[in-house]
Amino acid sequence: MPKYVVRNLILFFVVLVGLGVLFSTASLTGDKPKEIDLSTLAAQIGRDEVKSIEIRGNELRIALKDGTAQEAVKESGDSLVSALRDFGVEPEKLQAVELAVKEPGGFSYWMSVLLPIILPFLLIGGFIYLMMRNVQGQNMRAMMFGQSSAREVPKDGKNRVTFKDVAGVKEAKEELTEVVDFLRNPKKFSALGAKIPKGVLLMGSPGTGKTLLARAVAGEANVPFLHISGSEFVEMFVGVGASRVRDLFAKAKKTAPCIIFIDEIDAVGRQRGAGLGGSHDEREQTLNQILTEMDGFEPNAGVIVLAATNRPDVLDPALLRPGRFDRRVVIDPPDLNDREEILKIHAKKKPLAADVNLRKLAERTPGFSGADLANLMNEAAILAARKDKTEVTEAMLLDSVEKVMLGPERKSYVMNDHEKKVTAYHEAGHALVAHFSKHADPVHKISIISRGFAAGYTIKLPTEDKRMHTKSEFIDDIAVMLGGYVAEKDIFNELTTGASSDLRKATSLAKDMITRFGMSDVLPPRTYGEHEEMIFLGKEIHSQRDYSEKVAQQIDEEVAALIQNGKAQAEKIIREQRAKMDKVVEVLLKNETIEKEEFAALMA
Repeated sequence: MPKYVVRNLILFFVVLVGLGVLFSTASLTGDKPKEIDLSTLAAQIGRDEVKSIEIRGNELRIALKDGTAQEAVKESGDSLVSALRDFGVEPEKLQAVELAVKEPGGFSYWMSVLLPIILPFLLIGGFIYLMMRNVQGQNMRAMMFGQSSAREVPKDGKNRVTFKDVAGVKEAKEELTEVVDFLRNPKKFSALGAKIPKGVLLMGSPGTGKTLLARAVAGEANVPFLHISGSEFVEMFVGVGASRVRDLFAKAKKTAPCIIFIDEIDAVGRQRGAGLGGSHDEREQTLNQILTEMDGFEPNAGVIVLAATNRPDVLDPALLRPGRFDRRVVIDPPDLNDREEILKIHAKKKPLAADVNLRKLAERTPGFSGADLANLMNEAAILAARKDKTEVTEAMLLDSVEKVMLGPERKSYVMNDHEKKVTAYHEAGHALVAHFSKHADPVHKISIISRGFAAGYTIKLPTEDKRMHTKSEFIDDIAVMLGGYVAEKDIFNELTTGASSDLRKATSLAKDMITRFGMSDVLPPRTYGEHEEMIFLGKEIHSQRDYSEKVAQQIDEEVAALIQNGKAQAEKIIREQRAKMDKVVEVLLKNETIEKEEFAALMA
């Protein structure tokens, strides 16, 4: 049984019981007059005790001289005077009583007559009305299935975000500030023949602040801001997505100038013809409607579409052409200065200890996105609260860095002495190769405390932010990745499963060097494999071979050579610096952790 039917039945029962209680209470409340018969009334008249009698049909309302009220009932069709005479009341005594005849009528009369008849029909009719209204509501929701579910951002909301709350991404803020200026003062641009851009596409890695920038635009612009996710367009019924797109743009045109923000537009904006649904695929129908609304026959003045995606490579070319998304704003991961500014924003409401150096923390977090940094500060605050501290210290922040990178400490994971020693030599091998490789990043920390899926870890961080990497750096990185593998093999003459992740990363890096970066000394400088996305039966095929079997064999040989050279480099360093590695292992087994300064002293 549907929930609304049960709810209406309960409501009907409650109303029925309430009315019964109301009527019963009304009948019991008040000073009800005493009921007497006609013989008693006749005796009272004979004793001169009755002052007045009011006749209402067959009902008699009697008032005695002492103020007492009484009630009596006479026979219908018979007069009171004749009835009293039959009981022997003398005419003189009866004349001394005030008689008043009042015919029952008016609202109270009709209610007393009709209410017992009408009330059941009213209750049944009310119940049927509630049932019909719920059914009509269900039908209305079905009819509204094709309407857009876009929400409008309130202008003065509690969680209002402006450009002051967004650190870094200066160029992106300039582009979006210009869009806001377009909407606020269109005459300034139209006087020079400039047109408002129809679309702005925000592109960047996950967590770099695309949605945050859109919220900042909503906070800065004094215009309606409608936001919706790309996945909210597509439903199981064909045509619903296109209908919702039409409804969304119809709402926006009514309130123009207006901004529409579509988050994760790649959910509906993927390249057409790549799926298996043909031309009637629901996602493609939705995309076609978006293309028409953004730049079709009907004018779309005053409506700017903001969209965010971290997969611009899969979007349809028609969506990216000028006239639809006129501007593409790339949001890069924050550099050192940007990370420091982001940390300052997220540290505003957190009591930091005097020893906290946000610049040092920014140096410790290369490659972190804005979302990672926000999570870092939040984890540090949670850690401080868990320890019943009133301030967030630098040690808590550094511990949170490792928690965000690798996961929480697995204190319940207890290694035996042999596993602990193998892990210590494994991590010492990574650190030793990194320290003595010219192009590798410096080591910041070594630990054999388990975090996430790792039994131990070695953190090495670059001295500065890099946009480009050289072949020499990649070769040293492969050697560092194989340092743990080589150390285990040389020290214990046995291999464990601890190096599986390192081998996978080394193989992937070597393959990218050959097939994507053109860093082969044998193969010609070109890319090998078309990196496209195709979804079939839930599986993603990321690359397609565009080379022969002979070239495939050469690629395998080149990858194997890079891995072998890295292994040889790691073996040479570990055998030459065996004594220093033993010192590192000794300290690790004793303290479980070695920081940057202590490691540098051991290597000196």
